[in-house]
Amino acid sequence: MSSNHISGAEIVIRCLHEEKVKFVFGYPGGAVLNIYDAVFQQNKFKHVLVRHEQAAVHAADAYSRSTGKVGVALVTSGPGATNAVTGIATAYMDSIPMVIISGQVPTYAIGQDAFQECDTVGITRPCVKHNFLVKDIKDIASTIKKAFYVASSGRPGPVLVDIPKDITAEKYEFNYPKS
Repeated sequence: MSSNHISGAEIVIRCLHEEKVKFVFGYPGGAVLNIYDAVFQQNKFKHVLVRHEQAAVHAADAYSRSTGKVGVALVTSGPGATNAVTGIATAYMDSIPMVIISGQVPTYAIGQDAFQECDTVGITRPCVKHNFLVKDIKDIASTIKKAFYVASSGRPGPVLVDIPKDITAEKYEFNYPKS
């Protein structure tokens, strides 16, 4: 494996750097621990720790409303993602550009009633502009690029990117799409 291979979690962070994100609002949980490890190894954006996932999404919404930039929230799987739904729906109704990154159980456990598993894509479908379930580490960068584009183009709105925990631990070469 080449030395320019990094973890899926680090790819997520590098994508946020490429999008010039300044703040990420979030609440840690098991499915996003790899991403949180990467968050605290960087210094290009500030992480704002909230006390509830709903607060993370409302804070990302407020950031977007006050700056005109895409707000970013980071939540864990299952109850973390479902706690975010009210804030996501608010952003959807008010056309607020936002990217929500949610953790998910490992790919092999999806559909197996795993601990803190839920169908985040299905649950959020009615209240997002678009959502994605990343099924392969090769798709992280292109999916996040698409998420930021969709969130901010046309009529703005929230976009959810659901990333299984095992994918954040795998290694792959980072290449951010140019367009």
